[in-house]
Amino acid sequence: MKLSDIFKPQFIIPDLKAHDKKGVLEELSQIITEQEKSLNKGTLLQVLLERERLGSTGIGDGIALPHGKLRGLDKLLISFGRSIDGLDFESIDEQPAYLFFLLLAPENSAGMHLKSLAKISRILKDGNLRQRLMGAETTEEIYKIIIDKDEEF
Repeated sequence: MKLSDIFKPQFIIPDLKAHDKKGVLEELSQIITEQEKSLNKGTLLQVLLERERLGSTGIGDGIALPHGKLRGLDKLLISFGRSIDGLDFESIDEQPAYLFFLLLAPENSAGMHLKSLAKISRILKDGNLRQRLMGAETTEEIYKIIIDKDEEF
């Protein structure tokens, strides 16, 4: 599976306005529900907040991978947001998060869900890539950086 199969430029927010975890989840949910009209933003947000209560998805190095499984969803969905100033996402390294990938998966898709999270994590381990994402000036540039890196796998 390639990220280009499920990740599209219209799911990118190059400058998140949020100042806290809930705000980031709301913005990343909003951009998905604007494209996927069958999804309810409130339900989506509830699923994500419930997952965060189990433990923060802030994995460190300025990265957070909020995710959840949604009943009635028939495909994987990914949105991406960047916070220029960073914000507290209760990350494991107690540092601000800047780069956010939100992954939504169908309720009964454990394998696909975990493989996608693992792939995104591998891509973001590259410190140079994270710097390039922070320096990107357009949505298209962000998308190209992510998709080009995905092609290496």
